[in-house]
Amino acid sequence: MHLEELRTLLARHARPDWTTAVDGVLISKVDRADPPAPSMSGTLLAVIAQGAKRLALGERVFEYGPGQYLVASVDLPVTGQFTQADPEQPALGFGLVLEPSAVAELLLEAGPGGAPRSSGGAPSGIAVSDAPAALLDAVVRLLRLLDEPRDRAVLAPLVKREILWRLITGEQGATVRQLGLADSSLSHISRAVRWIREHYAQPFRVEDVARQSGMGVSAFYRNFQAVTAMSPIQFQKQIRLQEARLLLATHPGDVTGVGHRVGYDNPSQFSREYRRQFGAPPSLDAARLRQAVRAPAGLLP
Repeated sequence: MHLEELRTLLARHARPDWTTAVDGVLISKVDRADPPAPSMSGTLLAVIAQGAKRLALGERVFEYGPGQYLVASVDLPVTGQFTQADPEQPALGFGLVLEPSAVAELLLEAGPGGAPRSSGGAPSGIAVSDAPAALLDAVVRLLRLLDEPRDRAVLAPLVKREILWRLITGEQGATVRQLGLADSSLSHISRAVRWIREHYAQPFRVEDVARQSGMGVSAFYRNFQAVTAMSPIQFQKQIRLQEARLLLATHPGDVTGVGHRVGYDNPSQFSREYRRQFGAPPSLDAARLRQAVRAPAGLLP
C-alpha cells in the first residue's frame, strides 16, 4: 500500500532538475537504463519505489529495487547503472540529503539510552536494506505535503526528523549515527576524504593524511578501507579520473592538458588508467561526453 501511493506521489511531483518544494528532498524519474556512469554519492537516503539500480563502490556492488533504501554517510566516488527503467515503467525514487548537524541534534536529544550504541570501527560508507513500513509511511507523509503548501512549512521539518530517527534506530543506524558523532571513526575518515578530494591533484603520503585526520596509520588505513572500499591512493585515483572526465566534456581536444591538470605527469599512464576506468581512451570518450548531462545525485534511481 505504501509503495503504490509512493509511486503515485513521485510520478506526480517529479521535475527535470529533481528538486522539490521541501529543502533537501529530491525526486527522480528516469525512463531508460543508461550505461554505467560515475558520480559522487553525496550524503543521502535514497528509497526506490519503482525500477532498480546497481551501484559500485570500489569492489563492492550494491543493488536495490522497490521497497529498499540505500544510505550514504560519506560523499564517495561511485559508478551507477539503472538496470530497470523504461518509458512505460520509469524508475522512481525519493531522496533526502542527510545533514550531520541534524543527526547530531537528534542523538543529543535522545540521550545516552535513546539510540543504540555504535561499534568502535567505522561502518561502510554505503549500505542497503529493506525499508520498514514505518520508514515508508513517513516518506509518504512527507511527499503528501507537496500538495499542502499551507501545512508544509510547519510539518515538513517534523516529518524529516522522524525519517532521520527511523534511520538512526534502524538496521543501518550505525552508518547514520556516526555521521553525527564529531569524534567517530567515520568523522575522521570523512575529514580525510574531504582533504583528498580538495587536493586530489597533489601527491601525498598516507602517514600525513592519517595524522591530519587524527588517527594512527594502521587504524586509519583499516577504517578508510571499511568506509570507502578503497585504499587512500585508489580513492585519489578515482577522484582524479572522475574530474578528468568532467574536464574532457568541455575540453575534448586537450587530453594531455587535462591529464596534467588532475595530477598525471605521464600521458601514457593517464590514458591507460582512464581507459581501464571508463572503457574507452580519453579522446574517444570525450567525443561522446559533449552532450552528456551530469546527474544531480549519484544514488537515486
